[in-house]
Parts: sequence; structure tokens; C-alpha cells
Amino acid sequence: MQGTVKDFDAAARTGSVLLDDGTELPFGADAFAAGGLRLLRFGQRVNLAMDGDRVAVVTLSTFPLPES
Repeated sequence: MQGTVKDFDAAARTGSVLLDDGTELPFGADAFAAGGLRLLRFGQRVNLAMDGDRVAVVTLSTFPLPES
């Protein structure tokens, strides 16, 4: 699944992503850490891996998602 970064708090390492249909999904520091990133910017395209109804991994759209 892909989305666009709506906001990101670098200190807390949390933020939210907008899906293409306009749905906003928040993500926590654990999902950010799982993606191996250092920073996200507003408007960046990202890949998302879900665990049920929560975002489990956030990474750049050019990076592969970690295998489960």
C-alpha cells in the first residue's frame, strides 16, 4: 500500500500518511523504525505495511518492504 506523508514529528518519530483515497493513517515510532529511515518530509511517497488496522512499517516508495 502506498500513501503520501501528511505530517512527521522528527522528535517523536511519529506522523500520518494520506492514502490515495484521502484516508489518513497515523503511524507510531515503531513503524517508522521498522522502515529503516532517518527522516520524512511532507509530500513524500511512502510504502506502508499493515498489521491489522495499524501501520507496521513506513518506508520510502523506492525501498522494498521488509519481509515478514
